[in-house]
Amino acid sequence: MTVAEIGLSPVSAIALVGALGVGAQVFAWRMQLPAIVLMLVAGILAGPVTGVLDPARDIGPLVGPMISIAVAIILFEGGMTLNRHSLSDAAKGVRRLVFVGAPLGWLTSALALHYGAGLGWDAAAVFGGIMIVTGPTVIAPLLRQARLSRRPAALLQWEAILNDPIGAMAAVLAFEVVMVRQTASTVGHATQELVVGVVVAIALGVVAGYGIATAFKRGWVPEYMKVPVLFVVLLSIFALSDAVLHESGLLAVTIMGVVIANAGLPSYEELRRFKEHATVLLVSGVFILLAASLDFAALGQLTWRAALFVGLVIFVARPFTVIMSLLGTDIPWRERALIALTGPRGVVLVAVAGLFGERLAAVGIADGALVGPLAFVLVAVTVVLHGFTLRPMARALGLAGADRPGVLLVGGSGWSTALAEAMIKAEVPVLMADPNHGHLRGARSRGIPTYFGDILSEAAENSVEVARYSRLVAVTDNDAYNTLVTTDLAPEFGRDNVFQLARSKEGQARHALPVTLGGRVFGQGKGYDELEALRRAGWEFRVTGLTEEFGLEQWHAAHPDALLFVAIYAKGELRFPREGSTLKAGDGARLLHFSPPKPKLKPDTKTEPKSDPKSDPAPAG
Repeated sequence: MTVAEIGLSPVSAIALVGALGVGAQVFAWRMQLPAIVLMLVAGILAGPVTGVLDPARDIGPLVGPMISIAVAIILFEGGMTLNRHSLSDAAKGVRRLVFVGAPLGWLTSALALHYGAGLGWDAAAVFGGIMIVTGPTVIAPLLRQARLSRRPAALLQWEAILNDPIGAMAAVLAFEVVMVRQTASTVGHATQELVVGVVVAIALGVVAGYGIATAFKRGWVPEYMKVPVLFVVLLSIFALSDAVLHESGLLAVTIMGVVIANAGLPSYEELRRFKEHATVLLVSGVFILLAASLDFAALGQLTWRAALFVGLVIFVARPFTVIMSLLGTDIPWRERALIALTGPRGVVLVAVAGLFGERLAAVGIADGALVGPLAFVLVAVTVVLHGFTLRPMARALGLAGADRPGVLLVGGSGWSTALAEAMIKAEVPVLMADPNHGHLRGARSRGIPTYFGDILSEAAENSVEVARYSRLVAVTDNDAYNTLVTTDLAPEFGRDNVFQLARSKEGQARHALPVTLGGRVFGQGKGYDELEALRRAGWEFRVTGLTEEFGLEQWHAAHPDALLFVAIYAKGELRFPREGSTLKAGDGARLLHFSPPKPKLKPDTKTEPKSDPKSDPAPAG
């Protein structure tokens, strides 16, 4: 007998779900592919295609509660990212997308369902309410991959998270109306049930959020217990609210997360990052479970009208809703176009739609059986479509990070100004940041982009387009500050992409910082004082191109004393070699190096290729 015939044990099934989800994300990162698409494919292959994984068979009735709890945690983590300061100039757009876009999206989606998919008005009204949700479980991985500019990213993220519980509540409202029409329930009773449920959910979310914030601020909870306490309170609030009104738990946990995000907790960053890690695991698991649970027989009920419905949602309902919502705002048309054409649906839509589809069918509405399959088709199409088109569309509209990886240089000095100028001549985007206005004077006089302020400040978080830079290099004269910057921003850039100058060896025993902190060594092991001394001695930055005749070995022979800082490859890929490390450099690579002054002799054109304007030595500063 095969595995598909006898099934897996619950432990083996859960392990397989984790392996497929995380494995798909790692493989997607390595291959530069949309992770959401690979997770969807992996779940379908493991589930209905091969039959190796069947959540209902292998895990049993716990699948539904597991998905509900995972979605609650995902929404709570999303709420914790919604700090009011991160809104900045996107606040008006977010309000419009929530207060105007949600009801308008409900209407346009219901129309698409009725006239496109052919559903009756009852099923269309309920499903249309669910379709307000734009997929917070999908938006986060897409934004991570696409690296959008700040404002469109903030608009998409806030809309997805805030409209998610609103969509669930809209579905509850529509379902209550349908129940009044189909059963003997009274309008007053249904209204009372809905109002009480929403009020209780809001109250529970606010009280829990402020309660957690107060307890953490006053030290009532030890540091090592903060995350466990947070999880227990989260699950309790979700369960209590859901017991009063089904699906209201999503609203409660979202509000709880937003309250905590804006409470100014000293340990907030640690909490948020832990939640982000948990969310990556949960998103992976939920997508695999839902894809593996797909029933091809249910999809067989759909006709050509399903394709018409999906087309209407993507190309008519979503653009119309966004354009009308943002009408009269100062948001540029490019950002409006990107948001209008980006409306992926995800886990919450499938889970909630499946639940309400079964309820509609149970009260005698035949169209309810089509709600679940339609939801899955919409999710699959939008995930694949936006997974492959968001980044190219953002690039075409000028709303993505630079195609060529850029460098965020923290610390202004004569030496770092010369380095920045050489990078810019080599077509590497650079931003120099320093809290000392005088340190940036030389950079500004040479036309180098600068940021005056502390790169770790909240102002920098809201004004520096981090998505445009793939590397961070801390080159101030303060080892402790360099270590602080690289440690704090490592989760944002990735620990392999943060660098700092070698730490001073003076007073090493007494003042040494832990080796677990900070970034990778930059500048071939030279410290700030050494590099400044070399600059004053006449050393300068140069960019030398490699060819088949003049390779890496020939370059080393021609520049025995040079310090190799950056290797620039095709398409702008950057590598920062460390002291003594080997470097793979093929034809077409360019080397940015710090070298002694050239002797006043005519260069030997047979030894080293002639420099072009992009490879001229940069002034010493």
